[in-house]
Amino acid sequence: MFDVFGSVKGLLKIDSVCIDNNIFRLHYKVTVIILVSFSLLVTSRQYIGDPIDCIVDDVPLNIMDTYCWIYSTFTIPNRLSGRVGKDVVQPGVASHVDGEDEVKYHKYYQWVCFVLFFQAMFFYLPRYMWKTWEGGRIKMLVLDLNCPIISEDCKNDRKKLLIDYFATNLHTQNFYAIRFFLCEFLNFVNVIAQIFFMDYFLEGEFSTYGSDVLRFTEMEPEEREDPMARVFPKVTKCTFHKYGPSGSIQKLDGLCVLPLNIVNEKIYVFLWFWFLFIAVLSGLNLVYRTAVVVMPKFRLLLLRARSRLAPQEEVETITKKCQIGDWFVLYQLGKNIDPLIFKELVSDLAKRLDGKQSV
Repeated sequence: MFDVFGSVKGLLKIDSVCIDNNIFRLHYKVTVIILVSFSLLVTSRQYIGDPIDCIVDDVPLNIMDTYCWIYSTFTIPNRLSGRVGKDVVQPGVASHVDGEDEVKYHKYYQWVCFVLFFQAMFFYLPRYMWKTWEGGRIKMLVLDLNCPIISEDCKNDRKKLLIDYFATNLHTQNFYAIRFFLCEFLNFVNVIAQIFFMDYFLEGEFSTYGSDVLRFTEMEPEEREDPMARVFPKVTKCTFHKYGPSGSIQKLDGLCVLPLNIVNEKIYVFLWFWFLFIAVLSGLNLVYRTAVVVMPKFRLLLLRARSRLAPQEEVETITKKCQIGDWFVLYQLGKNIDPLIFKELVSDLAKRLDGKQSV
């Protein structure tokens, strides 16, 4: 467990060299930290605390607790509404007739801690792929130029190395950029797939879970049906069978309290809004990335904004001479290099590409 905490703590560190963007970091940093933290929280309550307490006559409590936790509990969906204490014992807990009343079994809360952890792994996967493919290229190219205090000779030597690198590798870096764009697309696919997965995991309840909770808070107390009690009931029923004194099979109905679901219901309300938020942002980021790929003028505007101190004609020269891969590497360097040094780099690179500077 402490190793997991150490890994989560490592995600909180600010990278010395940026090889992605803020939307990307929302996936592999913020979301992974959220999911792992929730997983640890649920695990601590599930395996260290007491996740279930059941009451039934003539059966030892510890046996009943273990039995109902393993074989799951159930509620009666058509008894979710009604006055507690008069119409029903608790939402979804009331007498029922076998074969006539619908019975809904709840098993998924046993797997919440594991599912959250595996979801975190999938959110980190595109980052792992990109870090492997990237291979430390940007860190190697930065060459300490992210430090504003550097000797003039050292700065000039490093700038010359960068200019030689771009001149030598001109038009050969498209695959590098395409891999990053692929990882951005995987981020979007992953969050959409995980929304559908959670909807399947919660038996079709997740897709409208957050909106149902919002609607629930605005309804009159007499009319409303708590969606959190429907998905994560705090009080449920459990049927236990045993042999009676005469050897006949007795059916005993127990009442179970699930304090763990108080945590689960809040976790999934938050995740509903969070996943919706990053899905929208990731979708907008794909629109932005498409514009970057198909519109050279848009790349010109972005590079001009990144190198505000450089003359406009020099930025235009670079944009015309460079393909998408060259532009992307230069733009990534602009995130990491000191602005004054980047301005000089852009000017010298423009002259080199325009044939005004000797090779």
